[in-house]
Amino acid sequence: MAKITTGGCLCGGVRYEVTGRLRDIVACHCSQCRKTSGHFMAATAAPTSALRLTASATLRWYRSSDSAERGFCSRCGGNLFWRQLPPRDQSTSIAAGTLDGPVTGLTIAEHIHVADKLDYYTLEDGIAQRAVD
Repeated sequence: MAKITTGGCLCGGVRYEVTGRLRDIVACHCSQCRKTSGHFMAATAAPTSALRLTASATLRWYRSSDSAERGFCSRCGGNLFWRQLPPRDQSTSIAAGTLDGPVTGLTIAEHIHVADKLDYYTLEDGIAQRAVD
């Protein structure tokens, strides 16, 4: 039987299930992730076909660039999803903090867009870093 992981936003207006394995966490330090999350974004991902919304009345999508959009809750403001617009990618990134926990079994695999990070913190965890994705 495939593993099912659940999660959602703060108010519960958006809830989801993912069937199967989640990708380990990628910490993105780009300016868009910083501005939508308030810090860097820690995100897992899954094939879009494995993601099922169980509540979505407050889910809204914001086209944040020519090639991607971000899903958030219009009631509580929870930042939940990021995905490239078709046909570029068939996976959806999921904000790791929205997973129901406390045990996820995931670890941070890498930091990306580290050239965009702000100066108030350092990256000294020994995890791989890329300046550009």
